[in-house]
Amino acid sequence: MEQYKKEFINFMVQSQVLKFGSFTLKSGRQSPFFMNAGAYITGAQLQKLGEYYAKAVHDNFGDDVDVFFGPAYKGIPLAVTTAIAYSQLYGKEVKYCCDRKEEKDHGADKGSILGYKIQDGDRVVIIEDVTTSGKSIDEVYPKIKALETTPGGIKIAGEIVSLDRLERAPDSEESALKVITKKYGFPAVSIVTMSEVIEALYTDGDKTVITDDLKKQLDEYYAQWGAK
Repeated sequence: MEQYKKEFINFMVQSQVLKFGSFTLKSGRQSPFFMNAGAYITGAQLQKLGEYYAKAVHDNFGDDVDVFFGPAYKGIPLAVTTAIAYSQLYGKEVKYCCDRKEEKDHGADKGSILGYKIQDGDRVVIIEDVTTSGKSIDEVYPKIKALETTPGGIKIAGEIVSLDRLERAPDSEESALKVITKKYGFPAVSIVTMSEVIEALYTDGDKTVITDDLKKQLDEYYAQWGAK
């Protein structure tokens, strides 16, 4: 496992973004862990977060990226801080934009997109926090493609999230990221996966965060809900 991934896992725990316990998800599942990117609340945290995203983008997509798209609302600060970090780390200016929940009908920046207006020839990476169903991409994809002036003019290079939960998407035996990749034809990846989290905090860790009892709960959870 790359060093920055190990650092990112500890960073999530220290920032209280990745928590362990008992949580009820939107799906109704009872989960022994929960991730909330909204818990990054300081400038220092956001700066580090952008660096981790930028490194993962560079690892997965290289420099052939023109735009970071952050779906409203949590994706907005993620796209902004990733663009800043990418410029600082790799010396390339990548533009950012996001969608509006409600279209603006006045002013110079009216429309459904805030920030850079994506155009034909652009390669876009979608930046999100986490996905368990892939529903957000079903909403975002048509918004981006609607900006094309010619079919296929805008290339979605891929999607990246903080954490791949590695559990089954609704109506599927596969994870949400695999479902997205198969459905839309672009790679959907993560900075880290839950298997890497367990490896770092339990297998190779001191078991203070993921204890033996918690590991048993995780094993039971994945026996029931784990992706194939």
